[in-house]
Amino acid sequence: MDRLEWVRQTRLLAQERYDTLHAPTYDEKWGAITPTHEQFLGRFLQLCPPRGCLLDAACGTGKYWPLILAGGRTVLGTDQSRGMLACAQAKFPHVPVAKVGLQELDFREAFDGAICVDALEMVFPEDWQLVLHNLHRAIRHQCYAYFTVELAAEAEVESAFAAGRALGLPVVVGEWAHEGGYHYYP
Repeated sequence: MDRLEWVRQTRLLAQERYDTLHAPTYDEKWGAITPTHEQFLGRFLQLCPPRGCLLDAACGTGKYWPLILAGGRTVLGTDQSRGMLACAQAKFPHVPVAKVGLQELDFREAFDGAICVDALEMVFPEDWQLVLHNLHRAIRHQCYAYFTVELAAEAEVESAFAAGRALGLPVVVGEWAHEGGYHYYP
């Protein structure tokens, strides 16, 4: 199987799943903010200028917006899923959103900071450099970005790689694709 075509199809499938399956129940299942994320986001917000405008890239349902807005900042949410953006807009109709994937972000020095939380594990490894470049380019000089990288145990990573290869998938080490979804753990 050709990797480029597999990546394209897998990304489209993920977008469709978030539009239809995950968006309606996302907040129930994954809407809680962990104490660690809350702590680090709080530290990040202290580094951002008061009344600054932040980018929430791969914002999902706007999970972190209450913290951002309570801190006196404004936010623009982007996501590749229309369904997730619709949920975010239903909760926060005054927050602007844009349907755009991390790979297609093209803002230039438009924000006083950017966050990308719990999303990089959905990005193929060959796109990480592009995504990080896009986030860096989106923020103003001497501003900050906060992003998370999810990790998995080495034995689990090796098992997922072997399972994916056994299915004939063009996975690289760190990719979880044998169960029908996609995650990348560097």
